[in-house]
Amino acid sequence: MSHPTTLSQAIDRYLTFLQAEQNKSPLTIRSYRQSLDLLLKLSQIESPLLFDKQTIRIYKTALHSFRARNGRELSIRTKNHHLTILRAFLRYLIQEEEMEVLPPDRIQRFKEEQRKVKVLFADDLALLLSSPDSNTREGKRDKAILELFFSTGMRLAELRSINRTDLNFKTREISVRGKRGKVRVVFLSDAACDALQKYLESRLDHLAPLFIAHLQQATFEMPPGEKFRISANMIYRIVKRYARQAGILSNPSPHTLRHSFATDLLRNGADLRSVQELLGHKDLSTTQIYTHVTNPQLKEVHRKFHGR
Repeated sequence: MSHPTTLSQAIDRYLTFLQAEQNKSPLTIRSYRQSLDLLLKLSQIESPLLFDKQTIRIYKTALHSFRARNGRELSIRTKNHHLTILRAFLRYLIQEEEMEVLPPDRIQRFKEEQRKVKVLFADDLALLLSSPDSNTREGKRDKAILELFFSTGMRLAELRSINRTDLNFKTREISVRGKRGKVRVVFLSDAACDALQKYLESRLDHLAPLFIAHLQQATFEMPPGEKFRISANMIYRIVKRYARQAGILSNPSPHTLRHSFATDLLRNGADLRSVQELLGHKDLSTTQIYTHVTNPQLKEVHRKFHGR
């Protein structure tokens, strides 16, 4: 089959393939679109057939020079994210369109330092979770958000997408659809159950989303009320606001609570495979970033043999 060979058209076909054939989420499609638009801008080639060692080198150099809207250089991890998407795009062209393009394994990613994991210690975590004013409906909602993050280790997008019907208080479980559409079960602690029940009892509406904005206005809205679903940006700001209110200097984010959930499990003896399942990690190597901060054996060696 003959295909137009402009890079822009090939990208459009790839994004259609991701949506139609692989059922990628709108969030993933948007991320790929942004990355491939950057490729179009920085590579300055008109056909995917023109990718070779030299054009890839030019693209990598351009990634080093590129500045985000805030004026900062892209992190190594972000640069590698763009290279990973380029590799996936080339793999599609070879496998689905049978184009003779540069093999994806010829594109080497940049060497990354091991990721640093930011976690909250027990005192700071207690301060954060107790910061919302539980005498107000907004405070009850925000308390439930914070408790649910720490109880389940959910990603921000996963927590935002939950509906009220997804909750099962009898089994204390929630089925969550994570990355790549993978469904996993997460579990509610006593504190999370209590916070969620108090929040839901304060709701005067019958809308589907578990967490909504404009609680008062939502009272008069008919279901499903998708437009009232809380935004990812608002959830992010909620965590930041209560961290500042609690005087926590480490500037935690929603993902810090996910890290704290994982390290809390490992410190209390959970095995790595179980934590991998609870976090929804595809590869065990991703979960292993937590082991260097939770290895009790190393701590005991230090205590026993360190000179001072």
